[in-house]
Amino acid sequence: MGKRLRIALLIESSRAYGRELERGIASYVREHGPWTVFQHERRLYDALPAWLKRWEGDGIIARIGNAKIAEQIRRKGLPTVDLLGLHKVPGVPAILTDHRTVAHVAADHLLERGLAHFAYCGAAGVFFSQRRCEYFAEYLKKRGHKTHVYSGPTRRQPDASYVEVQSLPSAESLAAWIESLPKPVGLMACNDIRAQHVLSVCGQYGFAVPDEVAVIGVDNDDVLCDLCDPPLSSVAKNARKTGYEAASMLDRMIQGHRPRRMRTLVAPLGVVSRRSTDFVAVGDVDLAAAVRFIREHACDGIDIDAVVECVQLSRSTLKRRFADVLRRSPSEEIRRVRIARVKELLTTTSYPLFKIATLAGFKHVESMCKLFKNSTGRTPGQYRQEWQL
Repeated sequence: MGKRLRIALLIESSRAYGRELERGIASYVREHGPWTVFQHERRLYDALPAWLKRWEGDGIIARIGNAKIAEQIRRKGLPTVDLLGLHKVPGVPAILTDHRTVAHVAADHLLERGLAHFAYCGAAGVFFSQRRCEYFAEYLKKRGHKTHVYSGPTRRQPDASYVEVQSLPSAESLAAWIESLPKPVGLMACNDIRAQHVLSVCGQYGFAVPDEVAVIGVDNDDVLCDLCDPPLSSVAKNARKTGYEAASMLDRMIQGHRPRRMRTLVAPLGVVSRRSTDFVAVGDVDLAAAVRFIREHACDGIDIDAVVECVQLSRSTLKRRFADVLRRSPSEEIRRVRIARVKELLTTTSYPLFKIATLAGFKHVESMCKLFKNSTGRTPGQYRQEWQL
């Protein structure tokens, strides 16, 4: 058995993302240990623990939140991997969320609903919020759409504590902005905390979600998302992979290898769709009814004939309206909803594939697997492994 490494984790355990990072690190340790991990409960911008000053260890994995922490870690002179990227420390590589892809995935999710108006609600002075806003607006501009942006008041001092809660706009201010937006609108919030606030204001002031305002967040904090009313759709970042890769990189650095790159971006896993975006913005009443019927019954094993019977349109008329507005056929919409259900079951349950196929409306597990791979480029098993790393 090799030397037991002594590793300090300076990661906030106060939020779901930090806990997922730690799960990824734990996966690496189980496979490649032994490590003795030094960690305690903290928030992102908390000062370094007193014990670290005299601590003798082999390496550090940290979310370096301000210049003071960066300097303290630099003085330790230990192999270190940063998981935030706010402050460059000589010799310290960073493994980060790909904010550009996060924004693009959120925009695509809203575009798929046929929306023509878009908005972004961020947190003033918060680095990731600003980046996601820029990427979201830029992506939609290339597709001919304007983004209405709300950041709210700036209450943050440089290098001060984390501020989603401190920078929350007043309900009146946010409601006035939402009132001014063209409807229906697809709204991306910088993260789930801000999205929850948007949904609370919508409920308080009578904005219908998702019929007037379709809301998507970022982080897929499952507890927070389910507490929202309606439950919140969210972009799931791949925190476990980020944590795993950080542990792997630190292990190599301790062994004397230089990092292959100083900055690594990790793409999100995708969108976990819930009721806050369960809407297709179309003016055609019959088409809207057809889409709603598909979303409610696709996993019951329906086919296009059932949709035709529901809306009492001819098959050719239904197909033409789907193609004109949604750029896909009724059958493609049925398959899309079923694949979304498969993704949900793969990532939230340990059900075997035959049970998932049944619950998603497939008669045969083989046909589900074939369609899933054609749609995602991965087998169901590979997809589940990525989420459960």
